[in-house]
Amino acid sequence: MTGSRLELKREQILGFRRTAGALDERLPPDPGSLRRAAWAGLQDSVPRAAVLSLHARVRGTEPDTWEDPSLAQLWGPRFSAYVVAAQDLAVFSLGRLPDDAPGRRRAEDLARRLQAFVAGGTMTYGEAGRGLGVSPNSLRYAAATGTVLIRWDGARQPTVWTVPPPDVDRRDARLELARRYLHVFGPATPDGFAQWAGIRPRAAGRAAFDALVGSLTPVRTPVADAWILTADEPTFRDPGRPTASARLLPSGDAYFLLQGADRELLVADPNHRRALWTPRVWPGALIVAGEIVGTWRRAQADVTVESWRRLSPVERDAVVAEAGSMRLPGIGQPVRVRWNG
Repeated sequence: MTGSRLELKREQILGFRRTAGALDERLPPDPGSLRRAAWAGLQDSVPRAAVLSLHARVRGTEPDTWEDPSLAQLWGPRFSAYVVAAQDLAVFSLGRLPDDAPGRRRAEDLARRLQAFVAGGTMTYGEAGRGLGVSPNSLRYAAATGTVLIRWDGARQPTVWTVPPPDVDRRDARLELARRYLHVFGPATPDGFAQWAGIRPRAAGRAAFDALVGSLTPVRTPVADAWILTADEPTFRDPGRPTASARLLPSGDAYFLLQGADRELLVADPNHRRALWTPRVWPGALIVAGEIVGTWRRAQADVTVESWRRLSPVERDAVVAEAGSMRLPGIGQPVRVRWNG
């Protein structure tokens, strides 16, 4: 893949990502909006993070919106719990099916055994693992066949069941997964795609980008050479978009689910990067006027915000209003914001 590279500034990149991620203006409450909000999946490894990611993007999000019939939960990229559009199940499952024959056999054999054992019912993944004589965690490999769904509310073990395999070619699913990654995380690289999706070897990421070569544009960013979908170029070039006054993104949200130099692009200060991308469970990210300006954590109805700069009274009011609008599962009282900085 060769060619002259389009120069993109930081402001263009972050503006595009916020637009692609529906973070500057919330979408109307309907299944189409839920699908768009979950275009790259909604990581749900921290219980109900998916609800908070939806709340940041879709008006009228309720504590049980993640259970909307248009959505499904599965072990997705890197075998983490994800909420995705039900019609996109093949993208987030078959799109990650291993390229090597031994890896595919392991996934497919586990899926067949699980289907026979569950026999049309549901059970916890612990019960299923013990019944099959395997580690319950190994059942995550079967999810790449597109036949295993889960329900996990964070309080108990995930419940698993099986569904018919998607009628989609796995190569087509892989290419669509790459397009989703490029649209939400772009500008992007093949290695970044492979790391995000959890596919091996990383050459598989390069193969996917090579297959998309006719629909990609090479770009140069402040941190690296990369690629964007050619169809997205006009949005990158759009100079002015209004930003939301405040957003509270949960741990693992796609907007900051980044590695390496991409983190430098999003957060310039190395101390702030260490505060956001911690070695253990990440905090949430606080966005004010289009920039990440701090972190937040929640304990029941208490949201503790640590800002990296002094916020104006108007900005603080916007953060309090945003926190107060969150409909948190199992919380029947108003959210209280506590400031730490």
